[in-house]
Amino acid sequence: MWVHDIDPIALDLGFLQVHWYGVMYLVAFLAAFLLGSHRAKRTPGWDTEQVSDLIFWGAAGVILGGRFGYVLFYNFDQFLQDPLWLFAVWEGGMSFHGGLLGVIVAITLFGRKHGRGLFEMGDFVAPLVPIGLGVGRLGNFIGGELWGRTSDVSWAVVFPRAADGMGRHPSQLYEAVLEGLVMFLILWWYSSTPKPRMAVSGLFLLLYGVFRSFVELYREPDSHIGFIAFGWLTKGQILSLPMIAIGAALMLWAYMRQARLGEGVR
Repeated sequence: MWVHDIDPIALDLGFLQVHWYGVMYLVAFLAAFLLGSHRAKRTPGWDTEQVSDLIFWGAAGVILGGRFGYVLFYNFDQFLQDPLWLFAVWEGGMSFHGGLLGVIVAITLFGRKHGRGLFEMGDFVAPLVPIGLGVGRLGNFIGGELWGRTSDVSWAVVFPRAADGMGRHPSQLYEAVLEGLVMFLILWWYSSTPKPRMAVSGLFLLLYGVFRSFVELYREPDSHIGFIAFGWLTKGQILSLPMIAIGAALMLWAYMRQARLGEGVR
């Protein structure tokens, strides 16, 4: 087993410390901009300037929604005791599901500004997201946080912050591969040809929900929450189940609508 000893600080200037997790955020937004600019070239009505504005709105949605989601989904009791803790962003804590809701709000507002509907926005944005998710999980691994459950597999990692000296699944890397690389390849390939409205958005929700629910089987639940039921069901799985249902429903609806109305793909 390998003992995790990666320095979470990428650059230390004394008066300023740059953490790898922050670097990953920059990489995520840069990747989204580059991929979005590429998609804009083959998507009527889009240009690079709009993509740049969209990334700014999306970044705000990720950060605000991610923090709100973490506090409300995972630490609501602490929020009730100290509502101002919601704004203590320097203490860390982000939630993907909260970030997703934040992005939905952001792209809805952006879409209204530019005369585009939610699903038109969602279908454009969905393939841009997985790379950011993947590098974010790499940031979790480098920071030695959100580790997996104890295991004796040959690739198990000892995370010092776990304070028990036990080998654990590097579940952050599992998520980086599935939620990042695999999701990106599937969505980029799927969206490379015209699809009915809502289908790409639905596939994103479906894939993430399935992959996250699977990796949760190897990820250690938050110590103050533990398992919700059955000795294995986690909060992350509960939050992902609606994504699976909604994603499958959107894809079914998209293709049924296309068949019923004879609607051309977009």
